[in-house]
Amino acid sequence: MTAGGQMADIPALMPFLQQKFGKHIINAHRLDSEVSGVVICAKTKTALDSLSGEFQSKMAQRIYHGLVVLPQTEAETEQVTQFPLVRSPGGGLPAEFEIRYGLGPDLNVPGRMHVYRRRGGKPAVSLIRVLESFGRFVWVEGRPETSRERQLQAHLAAVGAPILGDSAHGLPEVKLLLSGLKRGYKGKANETPLVDRLGLHLSEITLRHPDSRESLSINAPLPIAFEIALKNLRKFRRA
Repeated sequence: MTAGGQMADIPALMPFLQQKFGKHIINAHRLDSEVSGVVICAKTKTALDSLSGEFQSKMAQRIYHGLVVLPQTEAETEQVTQFPLVRSPGGGLPAEFEIRYGLGPDLNVPGRMHVYRRRGGKPAVSLIRVLESFGRFVWVEGRPETSRERQLQAHLAAVGAPILGDSAHGLPEVKLLLSGLKRGYKGKANETPLVDRLGLHLSEITLRHPDSRESLSINAPLPIAFEIALKNLRKFRRA
């Protein structure tokens, strides 16, 4: 079993791993495109079957970290969801909450998931915890209990907290800019966003080793852009 990863691009990653470790290396779980983080691969068919079983039986635990955006206008809200917003009495996100909406591919928009409020789609459950709030931007931890495609992206958008940079479900026009945080910032002419990609990272997977059955927690550090963004949010935009 091998693991690692910063920016996830499984089709491009697998040839590299197979060249380094051998053609027998097989990817053992889904990591959505544009999401960075832990990638787990198996060296044998037996290991692959064991790992796949852990994910299918929900024994494997995954911890994601991400930056979400809170809509500020009615138009922005309507752009991301028609469902009731999940909010605390103060107007932000609750400290902890659960999302239970069925998910299925949107037949009209490739790359987008359709969210079912009642019946329809495959059952999906996401547990969300707020780590830090910075007004419009919120740093969250996501623990999906199911393994649906783009689950956290679709679920968070449905409750009115789309992930930063999510072009399929969110508010792609909203950018996290240093000029929007720091007064008197003079680099606006050629300014690039602090996070110029989907703001979601798979930080940790915990599972049992296929051979020893020992519990393993495999981690991937945050991308540098995320660290820089959080540093500036903490400095200039503490809620």
